[in-house]
Amino acid sequence: MRFMASLLGLLLAPVLAAAQPVVNVGSKRFTESYILGEIVTQTVAAAGEARAAHRPGLGNTAILFAALKSGAVHVYPEYTGTLAFELLGLKRVPALEDLNRELGKHGLIAAIPLGFANSYALAMLESRAAELGITRISDLARHTQLRLAISQEFLNRRDGWPALREAYRLPLADVRGLDHGLAYEALAGGQVDVIDIYTTDAKITRHRLLVLRDDRGHFPAYDAVLLARRDLPDTAPRSWQALQGLQGRITAERMIAMNGAAELSGATFAGVARDFLEGRAAGGAPADMQRGSFVSALFGPDFWRLTAQHLLLVFASLALGVATGVPLGMLAHRNRRAQPWILGVAGVLQTVPSLALLAFLIAALDRIGTVPAIIALFLYSLLPIVRNTEAGLAGVSRTLRDSATALGLTEWPRMRLIELPLAARTILAGVKTSAVINVGTATIAAFIGAGGYGERIVAGLAVNDHALLLAGAVPAAALALLIQGGFDLLDRRLVPAGRMT
Repeated sequence: MRFMASLLGLLLAPVLAAAQPVVNVGSKRFTESYILGEIVTQTVAAAGEARAAHRPGLGNTAILFAALKSGAVHVYPEYTGTLAFELLGLKRVPALEDLNRELGKHGLIAAIPLGFANSYALAMLESRAAELGITRISDLARHTQLRLAISQEFLNRRDGWPALREAYRLPLADVRGLDHGLAYEALAGGQVDVIDIYTTDAKITRHRLLVLRDDRGHFPAYDAVLLARRDLPDTAPRSWQALQGLQGRITAERMIAMNGAAELSGATFAGVARDFLEGRAAGGAPADMQRGSFVSALFGPDFWRLTAQHLLLVFASLALGVATGVPLGMLAHRNRRAQPWILGVAGVLQTVPSLALLAFLIAALDRIGTVPAIIALFLYSLLPIVRNTEAGLAGVSRTLRDSATALGLTEWPRMRLIELPLAARTILAGVKTSAVINVGTATIAAFIGAGGYGERIVAGLAVNDHALLLAGAVPAAALALLIQGGFDLLDRRLVPAGRMT
């Protein structure tokens, strides 16, 4: 009887899991957001009401905003200044009640203040600042030779660099975009003079930086809150009640310590979050919660999940590319008027920046994740397939076509029996090129929550962890080589030796 009950439990487990509600937690691609995302995820999981899924390292505020509205993400940590300026286009940061009145128009709610604020600021090495006599942001206007490195989001957001430059009338010309996780090392190495920082960054003290005083009060309050779908308290009431227990629990000092545990002591984001929730000091995670060597990072517990996600992205998009690209290549070959348009559009698609295309698809589809990533990769795969199909068919001699016609073959049988087999090697080369390109391009899918090896690369950039970066880059490179070898083998097997000329 006990055996039957256990067996029944095993059989019903997938059904019960599918019936259990899911709370998707998002986070941006910087250390603090990863940690807060893990704290929220573990809190929801501990409530026992819903399955908690963390979708880490999503590209930027706009992507997460779209994910919330579409329901792909239910909650994520955000800051009041970002909500007011970047998302709602307000000119000041209102009270939380007024902020929620505006957010309610989008079906969202900002709640559960976490207890600390994390503002933007500019920073320099203390030695360099003392040498030039700089203590305030306004002092930068006297030193036009300074080199600035600004994170991509701050470089473009409304309350970011453009507004700061105008407020302080900064004539600085040497400004470059640089990922936040790499900026500290560039500053320490003397490659840049000024960077933008978060005031809770742990590396401020480690690198002996001077945080420049915002003497004109440009930056607003950036109080940490949870931004959620308005229906989350109703759909997962126990989970929401558990999240309310986080209110006011995280001080700025504790957040700095947690950031330091991840960035300086090598603790995992999950380990840091667990320390906090279990009341341990930051950085006190057990050994299995510490990031290890390259080999341990490479074959970590997420390896097969990320591999499956990466393969899905590559081969699903490639299948769509072949199904669409080969007929388009045939049409380009048969219709000389359509040829420049078909090849031109495929070429233009190849030049569109990947993140811009992903942002457009998120807006068009009103969702993030696998579907927009596959569509983007499919569009990028078209050019080599279309061009090689057209070139392969154009390479079939007119004499062979005329001979086939003389034997009584009409246009489609001639194409199917003669021209396509003769062009097969060239077409397959285009498919192989698309597949190899897609393996590398698929790493950007992590920016919109589609997973794959890019998830490790994004996380490695956040904490400047070279082992984690390589643990994402190396399997992607190995997969590209395996796919290329597989297509070479397929070339020899499927294309008759007499046609391999």
